[in-house]
Amino acid sequence: MHLSTSPPPARHGAVVVRTLGALVAALVTVLAVLVAPQAPPASAATLTEVTGFGTNPSNLRMHIYVPDRLAARPPVLLAVHYCTGTGPAFYSGTEFARLADQYGFIVVYPSATRSGQCFDVSSPQALKRDGGSDPVGLMSMVRYALDRYNGDAGRVFVTGVSSGAMTTNVMLANYPDVFQAGAAFAGVPDGCFATTDGSGWNSACANGTVLKTPQEWGTIARSAYPGYSGPRPRMQLWHGTADDTLRYPNFGEEIDQWTNVHGVSTTPTSTDSPQSGWTRTRYGTGVEAISLQGVGHNLYASGMGLRVIQFFGLDQGGPTTTTTTTTTTTSNPPAGACRVGYGTNAWNTGLTATITITNTGSASVTGGWTLAFTLPGGQVITSGWNATYTPTSGAVTAKNASYNGTIAAGASTGIGFQATHTGNTSAPTSFTLNGAACTIA
Repeated sequence: MHLSTSPPPARHGAVVVRTLGALVAALVTVLAVLVAPQAPPASAATLTEVTGFGTNPSNLRMHIYVPDRLAARPPVLLAVHYCTGTGPAFYSGTEFARLADQYGFIVVYPSATRSGQCFDVSSPQALKRDGGSDPVGLMSMVRYALDRYNGDAGRVFVTGVSSGAMTTNVMLANYPDVFQAGAAFAGVPDGCFATTDGSGWNSACANGTVLKTPQEWGTIARSAYPGYSGPRPRMQLWHGTADDTLRYPNFGEEIDQWTNVHGVSTTPTSTDSPQSGWTRTRYGTGVEAISLQGVGHNLYASGMGLRVIQFFGLDQGGPTTTTTTTTTTTSNPPAGACRVGYGTNAWNTGLTATITITNTGSASVTGGWTLAFTLPGGQVITSGWNATYTPTSGAVTAKNASYNGTIAAGASTGIGFQATHTGNTSAPTSFTLNGAACTIA
């Protein structure tokens, strides 16, 4: 605003006084607006580089995305780029930061700095727990995020494309006690790229000619952390049938490896087609594999990030920047029209439980479902997948996730959780689905 400093003519004094008074009042109003607290922008979160985050033997760089609205104890996702990429490029080219805004988790974006900008998945140091090289630096980034932002150490995940997918396999093998799950886009099994000549590239593996039995692949993954007997991270695998960089046979070898690690058959427990050209197979509750017909190496596309987040369970709980209203109608099966299979894997003071819900009725369960059961005394759920569990002990209800609310007649869905216990690792004695009693397999 510009105010004239010329003296007013004397003959118009009264008018000028009134005019100056109005101008002063207007100026006061403008100044009040300028100094008043302003509403913050919808999102001020930005990608930020972190230095000095901990032990970093291969001089990786770290960027982190922390949304404005965090969950009370935010999960952490390690998102690993492809060869020739960078953390900031992976941030820009994927949906994980936007999904973090919606669901309140933290995303860590590492950058490889060696020539070619690939991550080390070949050296003996990289292929064992705390052996050195990139995995050690990546773990330092995860620990930094957990410590700095009071993160949930029971909800740490990793995903990546190409070199990042290979790294995802390596990180799950090296640190099964850290990561709850991983998602690998166009990768190879842990240990497949191993070399002894110092090279970072293994042509035989890339061409899909390194073929082993499931037991052999499982042994390689387990050897990364000898003596570990706790629960193993779940794995989601993606691969295009026309991949000419890391050829399609690697997809089957990855399935062999992770089904063996989880102790399940390589025969799928379910098969479906989430969209045209996709074939999804599931192996128990620990492994999910999506084959993309006719798709090449650059397979990552918009929408896939959400499927990863759903597989991880990161779409459940935490703050959200969007509000939706849904109307649900539930078709409850009659009593006895459901069957529940329940298995546990216990150790020391912890256990994992895998639950298979089968609709044995003639009509689909639609619009959502709730499975109710009572945990034995001393068992407390610490994390879960494919369902939301409330409360964490005693009489528990497990409610469907956003993507598995329908169970067709004769079909099954798998859920599970991790829990602590004080000695009693028994299974619940009864289950009800939408209020109807189920038989126990």
